[in-house]
Amino acid sequence: MMYGQVLHHQGREEDLVNLNVGGIQHKVERCVLLRFPNTRVGQLIQCCSDAAILELCDDYSPAEQEYYFDRSPQVFHCVLNFYRTGHFHALEELCVFCFSQEIEYWGICELDLEACCLEWFLERKDEREQNACGRSSNAGSTGEISVVGSDLWRFEGTWCSEVRKVMWQTLEDPNHSKCSKGVAAVSVLVILTSIVAMCIHSMPEFRYATDSEHSVLDSLELICIIFFSVEFVLRVIAAPHPWKFLGNPLNMIDMASILPFYVTLAFESLDEDDGEENQSLVNMGKVVQVLRLMRAFRVLKLARHSEGVRAFGETLKSCQFEVGLLVLFMTVGISFFSTFIYYTEKEDASSKLSSIPVCWWWAIISMTTVGYGDIYPQTAAGRIVATLCILCGLLVVSLPITIIMNNFSKYFDKNTPKRRLSAAKT
Repeated sequence: MMYGQVLHHQGREEDLVNLNVGGIQHKVERCVLLRFPNTRVGQLIQCCSDAAILELCDDYSPAEQEYYFDRSPQVFHCVLNFYRTGHFHALEELCVFCFSQEIEYWGICELDLEACCLEWFLERKDEREQNACGRSSNAGSTGEISVVGSDLWRFEGTWCSEVRKVMWQTLEDPNHSKCSKGVAAVSVLVILTSIVAMCIHSMPEFRYATDSEHSVLDSLELICIIFFSVEFVLRVIAAPHPWKFLGNPLNMIDMASILPFYVTLAFESLDEDDGEENQSLVNMGKVVQVLRLMRAFRVLKLARHSEGVRAFGETLKSCQFEVGLLVLFMTVGISFFSTFIYYTEKEDASSKLSSIPVCWWWAIISMTTVGYGDIYPQTAAGRIVATLCILCGLLVVSLPITIIMNNFSKYFDKNTPKRRLSAAKT
């Protein structure tokens, strides 16, 4: 006879309640179950009619006075221990959602768990919920490999479905075939070449080339733009739903890296045709320079081929609340310390902190612990304020960073094994 069975038979027979949970019988004293009268079993033994009893259990035998429940016997052992001892513990080997549903059925709250179990239980449950949300968000934003496979059914019944399906897998899934790996490698090479050409073009010896010259860098940039344009057009053609495809963040980055070249080309052509006759084109050069700055978006194209860059983007997306808190705390701190340092230093003629807007810049570089050294307090009181500002900045920045870093690690660890598994299969 087991130890648990010995305990079941303590007390008078008429004071025992017969419970059958998942095929396992339990005999429990009525006074034990009445310790928590608001739970399902506590309400059950207080019922006065068979109809009321059957509303709370799956079956009932009046002859044997036995209540039947088609529920998990493992979880009920925890519930029964809660009735007997008043201490509620969870089973680590069970799914947290399954355990949560079971105890909800028995009328017990998750917060009734003991401190030793409550912390890891809630942490694991939040982690599972974030993973579930992450999988759904990845389907619409990050272009995961699994999403490419799940989108294949959308090609059924569309024009040139087989050809577009092959194009889609080749362009979107680097591990689909050797051809797709080659396309991904060429794409990364072109992106890096475009970035290097953009950096070299900013050097003085290349920056002031005459308009009549067409350097090797210009030709190289043109080749890169043509490649990006052809790649983007093929993606649009191959996409199962082009209108949804254009709303993808990665595809919007592709558009932002291509459009400035064509807009700049149009402005320059218009400027050459009109010359000095059109006064509205006086500042055309400045507009062109702003558009050329948008070429920096080409760096973000690496997110399509880099798990690390994609993990960073997903981390920021999932940590919007934490990032918002960081910005809010920084804004409050900057406003407070810039005003404080201004009134502390304004009597000193040698101090460069002459106005509150100037103090904003000082507060930003102080709270972020950058400290360029271009502006600094001169008085002893000002240095005390600066010390407080730096300490406050360390606290404000460090608190959300921990959460952001944990989310980054979770996303990266979750997706990297999937990548390796998919690559191993090919």
